[in-house]
Amino acid sequence: MRRPRSRRVSDAVRPFGERLGAAMSRRGPLCVGIDPHPSLLASWGLADDADGLRRFSATVLEAVAGVAAAVKPQVALYERHGSAGMAALEELLADAHDAGVLTIADAKRGDIGSTMAAYADAWLRDGSPLAADAVTLSPYLGFESLRPALDLAAQTGRGVFVLALTSNPEGASVQHVGQGEEGGAVARRITEAAASENARRAGSPRGTGGDGSPDDLGSVGLVVGATVGDAVARLGLDLAAMGGPVLAPGLGAQGATAAVLRETFGAAYAQVLGTSSRDILSGGPGAGGVRARAERTLAELSA
Repeated sequence: MRRPRSRRVSDAVRPFGERLGAAMSRRGPLCVGIDPHPSLLASWGLADDADGLRRFSATVLEAVAGVAAAVKPQVALYERHGSAGMAALEELLADAHDAGVLTIADAKRGDIGSTMAAYADAWLRDGSPLAADAVTLSPYLGFESLRPALDLAAQTGRGVFVLALTSNPEGASVQHVGQGEEGGAVARRITEAAASENARRAGSPRGTGGDGSPDDLGSVGLVVGATVGDAVARLGLDLAAMGGPVLAPGLGAQGATAAVLRETFGAAYAQVLGTSSRDILSGGPGAGGVRARAERTLAELSA
């Protein structure tokens, strides 16, 4: 087994939001989810084991390294294989770093106190074998419970994406609570907390450039499902003023299109990192088929 390499972000490297904005401007606003579902591994002719994960991950990275602004491995699908699966994830994160591709670990971590600090240490610390460029976080123990991750990400030049408005039907029972009341819905409060964090880190409001490019993005982003429809407007989420990137999963297999993203996110579209997994990955098992689907999706997002 190849020993994963420890990674760090140099003090000279720009903050994550700026690096992501540059990657989106250079390559386009596409994030490819690396989701090694058992059924997908089988369709690629790969075993549902750690070796299958490695082969799958390496092929996807090879296919999209010159196309996607970022890749987003789904941590749970590596974790289900125990330590061998996590070693495969560590190798993917290291290989992506070497290839100059930003990584977003889709771990959805959230806890309090020393436990949250330990999660932050795993995913955001310089030298950690699991260190990604950014990690997804759950704020539903209170946004401030994420403080250890917010602070460590700022120190190491990394980023976070905080769950705000997801497209699963059950999400509304929590995220929409408070709609029409003073202070607004939970999702709106999370959005405003992210905006405050970005403004505080920058010393001034963040946002997109006047030409619509993802310029000067903050490093605290949000996860907003690509298929949430009018909920962004209905709940009063000012994503443009939030100033950070918006990770929007749901392109392709879940039904969202580039046109849907433009309608859903409006003035904040330049901040949106459209995310597709199954639709692009079904182009395998060859890297060429995956790349062709990624290029097609990117062209639609960039049109």
